[in-house]
Amino acid sequence: MKKEIPSIDAWLAEAKAHESAPKIGMYLTHNGTVRQTAKAKVRYGAEDAKEVTGMVFSYDQEKVDSVISDTYKMGGIYYIKVWLNEGQLKMGDDIMYVLIGGDIRPRVVDALQYLVGRIKNECVTETELN
Repeated sequence: MKKEIPSIDAWLAEAKAHESAPKIGMYLTHNGTVRQTAKAKVRYGAEDAKEVTGMVFSYDQEKVDSVISDTYKMGGIYYIKVWLNEGQLKMGDDIMYVLIGGDIRPRVVDALQYLVGRIKNECVTETELN
């Protein structure tokens, strides 16, 4: 069952009203979507991979919470919010939103890459449909 998509504007307003806001000099967002090109083609160059028409997506919330907790241990990271969709999604549907706030750009960029990478590699199950 697809979930209601959050408002990034509302998330940013909430983040800027949070007690951590005075420490934050940068917020980054990530919006992952279902793409037409198969992961095998994009990541591994598999030219024979069929185009994607959708995806079945699920996740383990305990693992996500653990990865978020680990990300907060990175220097200069003070605010994180994650939303993950679920169920059968079609091309162009939102898979995830992530908002991360921290003190300086290099730390926030690194933390976003770390967080999204770990979520994708450790917490979710994606089955591409053709």
